[in-house]
Amino acid sequence: MIYIVYFTIVRADTFVNSPYNKRQDLFAESVVRGNIVDRNGNILAETEVNDDGTETRNYPYGSVFAHVVGYSDTELGRTGLESAENFDLLTSNAFFVEKIQNEFSGKKNTGDTVVTTLDADLQQAAYDALGDNKGAAIVMEADTGKILAMVSKPSYDPNEIYSAWESLNSDDENSPLLNRATNGSYAPGSSFKIVTTLAYMRQNSDYADYSYDCDGEITVDNTTIHCAGGSVHGHEDLGTSLANSCNTSFSNIGLSLDISEYRETAEDLLFNQSLPGVLGYTKSSFTLSEDSSTAEIMMTAMGQGNTMASPYHMALITQAVANGGTLMEPYLVDSVTNYSGAEVRKNVPKSYRRLMTSEEAAQLTEYMTKVVEEGTASVLSGRSYTVAGKTGTAEYSMSDKDKTHSWFVGFTNVDNPELVITVVTEGSDGSAGGKAVSLAGQILDSYYN
Repeated sequence: MIYIVYFTIVRADTFVNSPYNKRQDLFAESVVRGNIVDRNGNILAETEVNDDGTETRNYPYGSVFAHVVGYSDTELGRTGLESAENFDLLTSNAFFVEKIQNEFSGKKNTGDTVVTTLDADLQQAAYDALGDNKGAAIVMEADTGKILAMVSKPSYDPNEIYSAWESLNSDDENSPLLNRATNGSYAPGSSFKIVTTLAYMRQNSDYADYSYDCDGEITVDNTTIHCAGGSVHGHEDLGTSLANSCNTSFSNIGLSLDISEYRETAEDLLFNQSLPGVLGYTKSSFTLSEDSSTAEIMMTAMGQGNTMASPYHMALITQAVANGGTLMEPYLVDSVTNYSGAEVRKNVPKSYRRLMTSEEAAQLTEYMTKVVEEGTASVLSGRSYTVAGKTGTAEYSMSDKDKTHSWFVGFTNVDNPELVITVVTEGSDGSAGGKAVSLAGQILDSYYN
């Protein structure tokens, strides 16, 4: 009896909304699937009822929202918000008199409208900025957790999902059905140095006194690490090590850390942990242990090795830094209304977990500001908005060190953080190193200008 009560009250929504629950399909016999709209009312998904009574799901923006909104097809199933919000879309909260009249006349009621947090203009800007690159971009509000844009490339047109299914599903080279924002798993490169910096701060109360002389390479136990591009950074403290993205300094830092405590810090930041959110995702991994080799520790400290992260996860870490250490629960649905606009349910921002102290977040913000003002993301300085962030270049080929992915994580209006942004591009050669920060600038310019 206790389980029945728990199932009915606590777990009911989970099972009702499960894509494996075929009973939801019965709702479609009496309800026309509702609309999905952006925060300004732009239609992202709608059902067109044809003269013969058949229904067609239509996506006005085509491939722009493909991965986050998803698709709904009677044969192929549902993905994205079409899946996560299936119950609401097939529920009608129209005026009860109208519902009764429709039932007696054999007419379907109109399903509720899901009002998302997404911004069509910003989503389009991120989609355009990524262009022909493989990769992903996410933009969130720093203080609420609202997701304003989520783009994955290559994309596909959900209007043609049925006819194109075979070719899309067999395209292993481009994987267009993969939502790289949430399910992409990448070496985070130097963006992970934020985690290593926090670990060092926690293990060394005198971290402000950290000092290192970079001569371009470091060799320990027959493992040699070079700074990117053969750079020699000279004398550095912890802040300039992050600003210059100094590989040798961070390898040195990694070797000084207690590995079990390093792992605790990574897991505090949700590595190897579940992530909040309604869309499916791939867990990020941190694999160092007491048995790890010197080479593994040095590589991990600079964001290489076996460490893997999704763009979504790195956006959550950045959001916590911007929000004084507290991660807000990320969400994509602002409200649910009936088809005439009357509000049925409203979501409000809420805290998910404190990932770090406010003092730690403030110090990381100071260091990340240096990255933009005088370091590897200086291309973003001098604009109409301020930025704090971290670049990253991750090698993904053991045989060709010039093959890299490019990262940027950051947030705007540093004194009163507004937008959090994460961009990753899958590069093909060494020229990809600064691509993500440039694309992030394009996206942010479209918002502020």
